[in-house]
Amino acid sequence: MRTLRCKASTIRELLKITQRPEVISFAGGLPAPEVFPVARFEEACRAVLEQHGAQALQYGPTEGYEPLRQMIAGNLARYGILAGPENVLITSGSQQALDLIAKLLINSGDRVLMEAPTYLGAVQAFNVYGAQFVSVPLDDDGLRTELVESALTPPPKFMYVLPNFQNPAGTTLSEPRRHQLILLAERYGIPIVEDDPYGQLRYEGDHLTPLVVLDHQNFRRDTAFTFGNVIYLSTFSKTLAPGIRLAWIVAPVEVIGKLVLLKQAADLHTATFNQMVAYEVARDGFLDQHVKLIRQVYRERRDVMLQALEENFPPEVTWTHPQGGLFLWITMPEGTDCRSLFRAALAEDVAFVPGDCFYANESPECCRHMRLNFSYSEPDQIREGIRRLSLAVKMEVRSKSPEVVASSS
Repeated sequence: MRTLRCKASTIRELLKITQRPEVISFAGGLPAPEVFPVARFEEACRAVLEQHGAQALQYGPTEGYEPLRQMIAGNLARYGILAGPENVLITSGSQQALDLIAKLLINSGDRVLMEAPTYLGAVQAFNVYGAQFVSVPLDDDGLRTELVESALTPPPKFMYVLPNFQNPAGTTLSEPRRHQLILLAERYGIPIVEDDPYGQLRYEGDHLTPLVVLDHQNFRRDTAFTFGNVIYLSTFSKTLAPGIRLAWIVAPVEVIGKLVLLKQAADLHTATFNQMVAYEVARDGFLDQHVKLIRQVYRERRDVMLQALEENFPPEVTWTHPQGGLFLWITMPEGTDCRSLFRAALAEDVAFVPGDCFYANESPECCRHMRLNFSYSEPDQIREGIRRLSLAVKMEVRSKSPEVVASSS
């Protein structure tokens, strides 16, 4: 019966039809391949095989490569997350992390609170285990926490939140709302799964305290840090390369122990060679310097896209201004059909992801949005792609409000 709940990723299916070379695609959540540290990987592969070849090609511990877990714990400490390597489980990408958490926490019929919109991969992972979704909308300050309390009865099994540069909306949960969410989670005894794949990719504004840290500061100052109410996830996919499939879960030792058992049943352990190479690549401060390069490249591309939208899109269309991450979120006038708009855009040789893909529960609001990725395309492609997309958008606006386009033509 479980396979009946499996659904293909709409984004993956869309990518199949946007592979024509003439199509400028803003659809995939893809890092820019030109910032992949290929030369550093070449050196690391050589060093690992020459110095630790037998170990790198052998089975390893389920928890992950110890030096890599220690490095991750050390990096997390800069953000106030004072975990030890015993609190870190290496997974085969963030998708496996979500699957393991779902396998651990969700019984069929359990409610899971999600942002609306939210990350499609999480919906897929949780859906397999029979989750029922409770959706709470976003605005420019992230999850609307004033609406959360009414969604906590009956209580969900956990809340799934992307507080930094959310996928797909690009919004960031404000500091006051972070405190409010932590307070509600504690009051009702509901865990939070904090998914933070983009946290290091901030292009403006100040760093905001992670939920896992606020949970400790507000309620657990006199206890071991990691014995809290928040499970934290992150990944190397956006800072090193997605192809190495390396992510991690930070949680109390007891939770890590249960996840280890589930991971053993799934794949024994994440590839030893990949972990050792990633450690060799990231060590000695390289990752810190490399992230600075990524921020510079993506900040420029974000700014180019925002400027192109301002210059080409009609005033009836609005969009978010992400402070970091990979995405921004377009809102079309009411009555828009994002699927028909996608077909019109594809006729102009440009692609995006229709917004209805990102809602765990269908609503009339779903169909008037689209997600655009700005990290993958170079600036000139972004300018041309937005120009092409604007042709389809103006046609859609004209069909809804003929007088608007007449006045702007």
